[in-house]
Amino acid sequence: MAEGGYAQGEEQDAGLSRGSGVCKWFNVRMGFGFLSMSSMDGASLQQTVDVFVHQSKLHMEGFRSLREGEAVEFTFKKSSKGLESVQVTGPDGAPCLGSERRPKGTQKRRSKCDKCYNCGGPGHHAKECQLPPQPKKCHFCQSISHLVASCPVKAQQQQQQQRQLSGPGSQGVDDEEEQRHASVSGN
Repeated sequence: MAEGGYAQGEEQDAGLSRGSGVCKWFNVRMGFGFLSMSSMDGASLQQTVDVFVHQSKLHMEGFRSLREGEAVEFTFKKSSKGLESVQVTGPDGAPCLGSERRPKGTQKRRSKCDKCYNCGGPGHHAKECQLPPQPKKCHFCQSISHLVASCPVKAQQQQQQQRQLSGPGSQGVDDEEEQRHASVSGN
């Protein structure tokens, strides 16, 4: 059997060809790119030919990608969209090296749900909390006497910020209007 599970005769019957070259470019976020083929079926090409590559066709462990200029060998086929790779490896069938870049969305971010909404403790969620249901409290000042929509501490802080923004000589909004606005927009 040849690389990719095809017998040598099957490659020709299935319309597959072998090529080698380098990665022209690869978008790690989108998971595809193009290879620049410099030889086809063992014969050097006078001009390089572009071959589409999708991350699912890369022979490697973990996050699959290619770095620009990386040497590759591949099987490819002609499709309605042009030349498309079927399996891509490094030289002599070795795994691809891949890019050191990762898409921005894959970095681990701290989840907002890392703490229990019932007791505020870390490492579990409210449905797994060992304590009985706790009284609801303001998310801004943690008081159990009111919720964030009617928080006097938050309203006072917003008033102070508003005064600082409006400056000493300008006429600001009167206090009643400011409190009404804070209670409507505050969550």
